Amino acid sequence: MSVPYETAAYEPAESPESPEEHLARLLGRALNSFELPDEVIRQLDCALAYDSSLHSAHHSAGLHRETYRHTWLLADGSAVTLWELVHNPAPGGVQEHEVYVDQEELQAATSQLGLPPDTPVFETPALMRLWAIPEPRHVFASDDSADHARRLLRRAENPDRPDAGTAALLATATAHAITQAFGRPGRAGRAGLSYTLYEHAFLLPDGTETSLWEVEHTATPDGRHMCEVYMSRAAARDAMERRAARQG
Repeated sequence: MSVPYETAAYEPAESPESPEEHLARLLGRALNSFELPDEVIRQLDCALAYDSSLHSAHHSAGLHRETYRHTWLLADGSAVTLWELVHNPAPGGVQEHEVYVDQEELQAATSQLGLPPDTPVFETPALMRLWAIPEPRHVFASDDSADHARRLLRRAENPDRPDAGTAALLATATAHAITQAFGRPGRAGRAGLSYTLYEHAFLLPDGTETSLWEVEHTATPDGRHMCEVYMSRAAARDAMERRAARQG
């Protein structure tokens, strides 16, 4: 189903999110946001207002795909649009988010999912506010979590990996969960270059949670796999972006 989209109904000032906050949240959940052109991000940093709408959807046999149109109004009166693809790679699996600068890129990514284009089996609302979509929750398992943290930090090769204080904190972890946040070989950069991003979430004795973000990639001179570990998803994404830029 394609939803007609003629004019943008921009969010009023009392919207739950500012244009900058909405952009940051979109980029934060998009697995490939580091591939977006810098000039597009710079334009959107100065946006005055935004609108988000459901553009198309398909749900079948446990698989789903939705596409959203995000439009920002700029100070000069022009508008910039980003296209978001939301889907689950396997029936019942955790949804993934991707973002693209034009519909051709969106259609190319959609064609790889194995779902018919714009032919849903049920009607969906024409407008869906993205802040109503819940974030996935961790399912923790108690399986020698402190040792898992130790091994994760030991294989990290980046010089700015988490310090000894973090290692000491995670030595007290009572449970952990591993989630693959990004990883589709061949989608990032040149042929043969791949990135995989994992979140390692740890449950601490006081009931709080903390996460480490592992980037596994082949952006090395000899093409070997390399592991890097960061304290935040933003830091991991920045590292992926820098390596992608160097690889060209």
